[in-house]
Amino acid sequence: MNNIAVLGTASDVGKSIVATALCRIFRNEGIDVAPFKAQNMSNNSGVTPEGDEMGRAQIVQAQAARVAPHADMNPVLLKPNTDTGAQVVLQGKVCSDRTAREYFGDTSRWAAVAFESLDRLMGRHGMIVIEGAGSCAEMNLYERDFVNFRTARRAGASVILVADIDRGGVFAQVAGTFAVIPPEDRALVKGVIVNRFRGDKSLFEDGVRMLESMTGVPVLGVIPYFRGFSIDAEDAVPLSSVVDPKHGPSADKAGIAALYFPHISNFTDLAPLEEDPSVVLHWLHHPRPLDGYRALVLPGSKNVRGDLEWLLAMGWRDHIEAFRNNGGTILGICGGYQMLGETIGDPYGVEGAPGTSRALGLLPVETVLEREKALSNSCGTLAGTDIELEGYEIHMGRSSLLGQGAAPFAEVTMRNGRPDPGSDGTVSPDGRVMGTYFHGLFDRPEVRTWFLRRIDGRYRAPASGEGSADPFELLAAHFAASLDLDALFSIAGIERRPY
Repeated sequence: MNNIAVLGTASDVGKSIVATALCRIFRNEGIDVAPFKAQNMSNNSGVTPEGDEMGRAQIVQAQAARVAPHADMNPVLLKPNTDTGAQVVLQGKVCSDRTAREYFGDTSRWAAVAFESLDRLMGRHGMIVIEGAGSCAEMNLYERDFVNFRTARRAGASVILVADIDRGGVFAQVAGTFAVIPPEDRALVKGVIVNRFRGDKSLFEDGVRMLESMTGVPVLGVIPYFRGFSIDAEDAVPLSSVVDPKHGPSADKAGIAALYFPHISNFTDLAPLEEDPSVVLHWLHHPRPLDGYRALVLPGSKNVRGDLEWLLAMGWRDHIEAFRNNGGTILGICGGYQMLGETIGDPYGVEGAPGTSRALGLLPVETVLEREKALSNSCGTLAGTDIELEGYEIHMGRSSLLGQGAAPFAEVTMRNGRPDPGSDGTVSPDGRVMGTYFHGLFDRPEVRTWFLRRIDGRYRAPASGEGSADPFELLAAHFAASLDLDALFSIAGIERRPY
């Protein structure tokens, strides 16, 4: 059985989704498969059962493979916190901050850690589906790139090259990649997947023949755009999201605005709201009046003081205060929660120059950023209710209540599988401003219904069972319908059974 490496002709061609689909297809074949990405650059991260941090994309792929996520699946995680720097997380633990020049100056240390994890993972599973990073043919970085062909060689993997036809130039993408990579790497490429096709695929049959003639390898499939189900995006708000629309929300839906911070993190917290047919969610970067919206969400941030400074400099404060004074509901998640408080202190320079920033003053809390990051899978109940809450916490800050009058957002019962009673977050006395450290809180339908009814009494939850189909099964079926499975399984060294 061969490992499979899913490499791309460019960034954002859909490597993560292809790898996710292959994980479920192989798992459905009875294969003990696990995902791997040597290095991920993303502020969209999650927590493993062991309490380690890793990229959300590999957590999603592990779910598709029906295995528990483990930090070895994403041993190097870069979390950008400035335009030129990032926090480095190695095998689930914060290592240091590095500028791009410092990080890429010598990648041998990071490669050694990544390959150590890959070797362990190969020892535990029958097949590894590897996801590459960016373009696999960035020739100026080729000697320092350990994520693409070096990982494929280390794993003895067959390479599948993914190209995005929707962006145009698919022939140049594929043929150009083959033209510039060295012959020994070109020999590893066993097939091509053309992703994100719109329209009548029969009109591209001649294009398939041309690509196969140009490369000498088969086109394994032309994959149509998928609709009707959702898989978490990797590291950016999805292109399908509505950003800075000309008009506000329609009156017949629950309108929610979310601030699009420069260093936004864990934007997938809001995906369940975005997918609800009774909700319209707009991501807002440029300041505007919030008339017509029923709720404003301040999401997570990887540079909370920097994004707070951006918010104030852009002129958002007046719009936020006017929204609050007019009865709007405001929710802050993680970094957004910290911004709603009185002050944010960074005495150790965790996210930049040491100092203290005055925040929005909408909740009576102060936050201090600490050297150690809090990482946990947490559960409890929404305060004052019996509604169960599940999520994960990833934060450097510790927030403390100032004075009386405010209530907790949640009562915590467990963290990382152990009893850990306490409280989380803060709710203003009138209940209109709320903050929490729980990421993923809206994944539970009961919590989503609670919040949406709170902001819009007209809201009715979808009927039981509606939209309950497993999205990974839908994804696998979508790909299987367009892939040459005989060729795919042959490349993987698997004797295929009917799918």
